[in-house]
Amino acid sequence: MSTNSGSAIKKVCVIGAGTMGSGIAAQVSNAGLEVLLLDIASGEGSRNKPAEDAMERIKKSDPPLLMKQENAALISTGNIEDDLGAAGQCDWIVEAIVERLDIKRTLYSNLMPHLKPTTLVSSNTSTIPISLLMEDMPVELRQRFCITHFFNPVRYMRLLELVEGEETRRDVIDTLADFSDRMLGKGVVQCADTPGFLGNRVGVFALQAAIHEAVSLKLTIEEADAIFGRPMGIPKTGAFGLYDLIGLDLMGDVVRSLNSILDQGDPFHEVGGENLVVNGRVKAGFTGNKGKGGFYREDEAGQKFAHDLETGEWRPRAESPPELVLRGEKEGLAVLLEGDDNLSQFAWRVLARILTYSAGLLPEVTHSPQDIDDAMKLGYNWVQGPFEMIDVIGSAKFVERLQSENWYVPEYLRDLDGQPVYAVKNKTLKVRHWGGDLHPVKLPEGVTRFHMLRRTLVPVFENAGASLFHLDDGTRLVEFHTKANALDADCMDVVNRTAYDPGPGIIVHNDAQHFSAGVNLERFMEMIEAKNWDGIDAFLLGFQKAVAALCYCPVPVVGAPSGLAIGGGFEVLAHCDMVVAHANSVLGLVESVVGLVPGGGGVKEIYWRWYQHTGDWEKAARNTFNQIGYGQTASSPDEAAPLMYFLPERDRQVMNRDRLIEGARAALGDLATGYKPRESPEFELAGGAAYAEMVEFLEKGVAKGMFFPHDLTVGSAIARIVTGGHDSGKDLVSEEAMFARERSSFIELAKTPQTLERIKHLLRVGTALRN
Repeated sequence: MSTNSGSAIKKVCVIGAGTMGSGIAAQVSNAGLEVLLLDIASGEGSRNKPAEDAMERIKKSDPPLLMKQENAALISTGNIEDDLGAAGQCDWIVEAIVERLDIKRTLYSNLMPHLKPTTLVSSNTSTIPISLLMEDMPVELRQRFCITHFFNPVRYMRLLELVEGEETRRDVIDTLADFSDRMLGKGVVQCADTPGFLGNRVGVFALQAAIHEAVSLKLTIEEADAIFGRPMGIPKTGAFGLYDLIGLDLMGDVVRSLNSILDQGDPFHEVGGENLVVNGRVKAGFTGNKGKGGFYREDEAGQKFAHDLETGEWRPRAESPPELVLRGEKEGLAVLLEGDDNLSQFAWRVLARILTYSAGLLPEVTHSPQDIDDAMKLGYNWVQGPFEMIDVIGSAKFVERLQSENWYVPEYLRDLDGQPVYAVKNKTLKVRHWGGDLHPVKLPEGVTRFHMLRRTLVPVFENAGASLFHLDDGTRLVEFHTKANALDADCMDVVNRTAYDPGPGIIVHNDAQHFSAGVNLERFMEMIEAKNWDGIDAFLLGFQKAVAALCYCPVPVVGAPSGLAIGGGFEVLAHCDMVVAHANSVLGLVESVVGLVPGGGGVKEIYWRWYQHTGDWEKAARNTFNQIGYGQTASSPDEAAPLMYFLPERDRQVMNRDRLIEGARAALGDLATGYKPRESPEFELAGGAAYAEMVEFLEKGVAKGMFFPHDLTVGSAIARIVTGGHDSGKDLVSEEAMFARERSSFIELAKTPQTLERIKHLLRVGTALRN
């Protein structure tokens, strides 16, 4: 594939301003390109009203579809009666209208007279075969037409399924694949023209299997979602929760659609028939989160309820997961299959259905298991794909149990003969295709998925929290691998060790959903309850020494985050020479939410950055006080730039998270020539007058009901770090002294019962407590 083939696309038209069309248009604008968004013409008021209304929804979306609000200016609106001429002059037209073949064909016919010879056209359909879409097309359009099936929400879901027709030109597929990869941040999976393609074919089946077995085994929906969730490496919504998120009515339509187009012998029909439970919820008006609830709901007082599958009534939602779930989260999915109780039986039956169904799709939909694994990881956020799960269980063990219990064993699994699906040969990760031959895993040039690469590497040092790898050029790579990558002493030990043996450069990166959700709050709660203040001080001191060693080591250091990089995770990044961030990275310092202050150099670094930006210590102090006091975060590097979390003149971002290592390596190369670490800065405290001003602001806020009493305590602690506190002068202090001020304030707050209450509430309920 050409490395710049997508550069031919400069302007895009999206036809259809519904949920999917709006999401596609927003993501194209996030890539910095102009977009024309069209919908039907309105009979009243502005003829562009449907598209204009969609624009308002884009601007107000939560989670945000735009990486910064300014991107909305790149999207212009129109309608399909007046503006097809303008659409035809775009480089790529994406059709995302209603799933009706007759309406789509009419649109294509109306478009034809307006198309320039080089315009590419695609449909976002997920249900209509491309052969039917192309049936009445002239040859010149067939050659540049394909299906580009995005997943919702488009900004956050990484999968793009690309389907070509018999006459689609190869350069058209190459161009759209490269553009979608580099510019839109997608993992592109090229699919055969089969029902449901790959993502929905397996993903919807998996949901139906989980719901079917939960009802059959009389599990509660909380039990089913807890098992069919994190222990299996599946998002915590599980099956019933995901139904609520998508909408029970919409999911019912998707299931019926697949039922209607799949052969009668397909195992989907065993679990995908009309579901009385789902239909009953919809009939009663419970269609999911968009309405008054579905399988779960929350009342105005914040009380949570769950639907009882046996009685059909609402009851209080169970919050504590079963012991098997906790073991599964800690030890992996194989432990779920060890017992013979109902929960273990549920796990086995669901996995048996999903994994045999996936294997049975070979070679009908693809010859490579990697395609199916990629579709589930990129389109459904699974940690492992079905064939990777088979390797975790062990293919011989899995097939043996299937046979002993008279399950159907697909030919691909029989032919494995106990061998793994994936294997490392000659330091290369390979996957066993249909027919048994091993092929190198298939990735575009410049794409690296570290969870794949790490299988070909041996850690130089490893503990329970993190690992250190040497890449092929000697570059050191630090990977965190705790739950949610919460940082603990083990993690920082690896950071510290790496800083003293840095090789030619260091990359801090991992391929998990989140770079790091901060420090390990559970460990802090234990130390606070034990009044182990010396232990807290020792941990913070160790953390500070590790990030300082990273900051001042003799070679460049690049942080390469994706997902959450907050609290302690951001503090690690703040001490790197450069950050190469995925465009969806969430950056920020959130410690005030749990009644603490950043204790790993976060206050110090933001204070220093604001001073570098403003040249005024008092302004820097106010900005730092406000920003850290409110626990501000940004949902993208673009949003993080005004908060000094991301420095555009220094840092970089990439649209595709699979290109983070490529970007980090390039950054190390750019930094290497003549590299010198920064000199340790000296700080001027803003003084007692600035402190009094900040405290007065907090006290007025409490009096007006804007803040809570403990907000005053926390905010005052932040103010003391940057001002020196009451009666302080504008003293000059060292970086080491700033570190000490953070530790002192952190421990002072940790001793308050209100902070302990906040920590316990966040860990127990998952939301912030105001007290």
